[in-house]
Amino acid sequence: MKCALTVFLALAPLAGCVSSSTHEALQKEHAATLNALKERGEQKLSLEGRIARLESDIAAATAAREALEADKSAMLSDKSKLQASIDEMKRALAELAKRKAEADARLAEFKSLINRFKALIDAGKLKVKIADGRMVVELASDVLFASGSATLSKDGQGSIKEVAGVLASIPDRKFQVEGHTDNVPIKSAQYPSNWELASARSITVAKTMVDAGMPPERISASSYGENKPARLNDTAEGRAGNRRIEIVVVPDLSSLPGFEELNRVAAQ
Repeated sequence: MKCALTVFLALAPLAGCVSSSTHEALQKEHAATLNALKERGEQKLSLEGRIARLESDIAAATAAREALEADKSAMLSDKSKLQASIDEMKRALAELAKRKAEADARLAEFKSLINRFKALIDAGKLKVKIADGRMVVELASDVLFASGSATLSKDGQGSIKEVAGVLASIPDRKFQVEGHTDNVPIKSAQYPSNWELASARSITVAKTMVDAGMPPERISASSYGENKPARLNDTAEGRAGNRRIEIVVVPDLSSLPGFEELNRVAAQ
């Protein structure tokens, strides 16, 4: 028993020494482990922060790309609309140029008509005017006919033949002779009303023009009687102005705006 106690007492210091060393080692290892865990935690937080920033950058880049694509689509749409507007403007300008050319041609024709009749205009035998959108050569019937008569005077025959020669020289045009009277009624066996008198006068003028060389297919005659006055009939001067012969240059519908559309409608 004494021996065993002696051995225990001898080993006791040694056992105490090993336990302290191991404890320190474990403490160091524990501290190192804690430091490693701390570093890894910090690294994890750093990585998570970088990931969050990258995700934010990706979202921003995606939004920017979508905005760019939307802008591109809007630009393409605007470009398409702009091109359509340009095309429409070109068509409108072309139509405007066409109408201007037609208007210029009609103006040139009117000036030419005035120049052709300049001598007769200066002599006071006729005048050239625009009435109801038509070019008209107007002659006073008092110079052409005696009161209540449809027989041309000698001077009247000369004037009509001269007018016929000028008009016949205008290519591709047709003409209508219109008879007009004042509102003073006439009633005779030959002319029951102003209709008949104005009609007889316009036919006489048309026939005289044909005799002077006007192709008959290019001329016609009509009567308005007193129903289309150019002036008021309340004065002698006004009534004299209403007693007239008008030779109308028949418009060429093919040169007027909308003629092609009229043809399409007529063909339906």
